[in-house]
Amino acid sequence: MSEATEKSPVIRLDAHDNVVVARVPIAKGTMLHPENIVVQSDIPLGHKLATCAIAKDEPVRKYNTIIGYATRDVVPGTHMHNDTIRFDRVEHPTDFCEDYHPVELLAPEQRRTFRGYVRPDGRVGTRNYIAIPVVSNCAATVARRIAAHFTPEALSAYPNVDGVVPLITTLGCGMEKGTALAMTYLRRVIAGHIRNPNMAGALVCALGCENNNIDVFFEAEGFVEGPMLHKLTIQDMGAPEAVRRGIAIVEQMLPLANACTRSEVSVEHLNIGLQCGGSDAFSCASANPALGKAMDTLVRNGGTACLSETTELFSAEGVLVRRANSRETGERLLAALQWWLDYCKGKDMQINGKVTPGNNAGGLTNILEKAMGSVKKGGSTPLNAVYGYAEQITEHGRDSAVRRRLQSLYFYDRSRLLLWLAIFLNDQGRIQFAAVYQNAGRYGHQRRYDHRWRTDTGAGGRGDF
Repeated sequence: MSEATEKSPVIRLDAHDNVVVARVPIAKGTMLHPENIVVQSDIPLGHKLATCAIAKDEPVRKYNTIIGYATRDVVPGTHMHNDTIRFDRVEHPTDFCEDYHPVELLAPEQRRTFRGYVRPDGRVGTRNYIAIPVVSNCAATVARRIAAHFTPEALSAYPNVDGVVPLITTLGCGMEKGTALAMTYLRRVIAGHIRNPNMAGALVCALGCENNNIDVFFEAEGFVEGPMLHKLTIQDMGAPEAVRRGIAIVEQMLPLANACTRSEVSVEHLNIGLQCGGSDAFSCASANPALGKAMDTLVRNGGTACLSETTELFSAEGVLVRRANSRETGERLLAALQWWLDYCKGKDMQINGKVTPGNNAGGLTNILEKAMGSVKKGGSTPLNAVYGYAEQITEHGRDSAVRRRLQSLYFYDRSRLLLWLAIFLNDQGRIQFAAVYQNAGRYGHQRRYDHRWRTDTGAGGRGDF
């Protein structure tokens, strides 16, 4: 790399682009090398400037993708942002599967490994927790008090148990019953946490009179009580006794959970969920592409990468549709996006190509520009499936040559993952993980999934997040 390139204040993302991104704030009148252009106005950090003359209505290219059209004739060095880029609605693509190329998976003996907890159904967890979910907000206090009992001291005799975790929702009581969409989604989310391979077992708590009835919930999800899955109804005994009874039940579960130990397993067992947060011009050029490379490595090893946030993909769906393994898969993605367009009609919300003020101040001009970066964290492998909100992922890279799960999407609108995983390789070639949480506190974690679902982690002992 030349000295001029190293010190260049701009980043060129593709040789075919007609804009570059300011790596640092750039003053008016600066001569840029090797672009050989003079900056026409002060350029904020992360913003774009033209590298050539662009006539009115000609396309503006970033990532070698049209992100809009010039609103007027511009000269090289012009700031390309809100007043110089027009965003038109992108028509739905029709070139399904054009860029589909199957991935050649590594042979099983060549795949990287990690030390995980193998569950009875063959799935593998990266942690070993006992969950205390609630079917409604009415049982939240009891669930929290049960989990709070299990301090690091109380868990000292169980070195293989990472903690006891209350999973709290603000829904479940005063809401529409039966198969209503909200109830269906709530039950999927709760059931998904119970089934999560990071959970050795669960004690499900209910008040007893909520609309999300615990017995109906168990029946709907096919759950059967057993040594590692229990129900607790507060109205049967009162809150103080429910806390005592719950603690006793968890104490019976702990030896069974502790009997599960880590073993060396292939990374083909990993499902990694991907989501953006606080995007700016650099997440599209650094963090997201780097994560995409890690996901490509995971996929070649037989693992599964999953993009979330339907609306974050708006206007960049063509990239994924062209990588779809079938027209049906591509059409499912388009249908998911159209659902949100229809849902927003007549409501006090927008899905019209604009980005948030924070995104805009960081250099992102429109949703297509943001979405192109969002897509990059999924890597370059094919789109093999599209899942609905909180649906359980059933396909995986290890299933068969015909049903290879190379990359999947599941859309939890503005979902927040229970665990964010940073994946990297150690010097022995094994994959390791770093779990990242915000607002860390021994019993005070409150990680909001969306505006209605959160989890409190009272994770004591080893392996705390």
